Amino acid sequence: MIDDITMKIRAERLIRAALEEDVTSEDLSTCCVLKERTEGEAELLCKQDGVIAGLPVFARVFEILDENTKVTCFVKDGDSVKKGERLAVVRGDMRAILTGERTALNFLQRMSGIATYTAQIVKLLEGSGLKLVDTRKTTPNMRLFEKYAVRMGGGGNHRYNLSDAVMLKDNHIGAAGGVKKAIAAVKAYAPFTVKIEVETENLAMVQEAVEAGADIIMLDNMNDDDMRAAVKLIAGRAQVEISGNVTKENIARLKNIGADVVSSGALTHSAPILDVSLKNLHPIK
Repeated sequence: MIDDITMKIRAERLIRAALEEDVTSEDLSTCCVLKERTEGEAELLCKQDGVIAGLPVFARVFEILDENTKVTCFVKDGDSVKKGERLAVVRGDMRAILTGERTALNFLQRMSGIATYTAQIVKLLEGSGLKLVDTRKTTPNMRLFEKYAVRMGGGGNHRYNLSDAVMLKDNHIGAAGGVKKAIAAVKAYAPFTVKIEVETENLAMVQEAVEAGADIIMLDNMNDDDMRAAVKLIAGRAQVEISGNVTKENIARLKNIGADVVSSGALTHSAPILDVSLKNLHPIK
């Protein structure tokens, strides 16, 4: 799980890498316009309704460039925001504000877009008892931020990376020679504290996974009738996860299947950005 402390520990290196990508030697445009430190202020404005996420990352971009920068936020991560709302004020050296603007907004727009999309799907699942989680289908080097954004939108995190949990997918099962052999191999190798999740594509695989003692059984790209039959077959002997091309447009049909969890790669790979902008930069005394 990605929490605030984890963000503080791990985000710094990634934020600096993003800045290094955008500035290889100098910000040429800014250096032409401003020759020395000049105090200024800009407003962070929301241009569409949504859920905000990434404000500490947004602020940290400017603090790295100028430790005296002050970002005053009027909302917090996870808050619903409205078009036209004033979200924050950035005050400091205008050179730092200009140089950091795009990087800071890239983080904030991407994270807020994911939080907004997640919140929309969570609302569609209200009353169902079905928990929404993300996947590893994230932008390279952005997973920390994207999974954090899912949580800010009211969703949950699946495993963070390959070291977190055992998930036996179709190719693992093929390599091992079948579901039962794959599970037996895990039990022989992995610590007893590790749960075993198995991806299944049909009822025969579900039956094998139950008999072999899987802890979590994923129903991958099954039709509704087969998923209901699988839930009855499992009969509470394992947690049930639904997965496979789950989006905002089709998730409502899964509410009454009887599963415990639904995972959606769309939360991170298909969410549009939330449009926010840094405006009205001006010198101050």
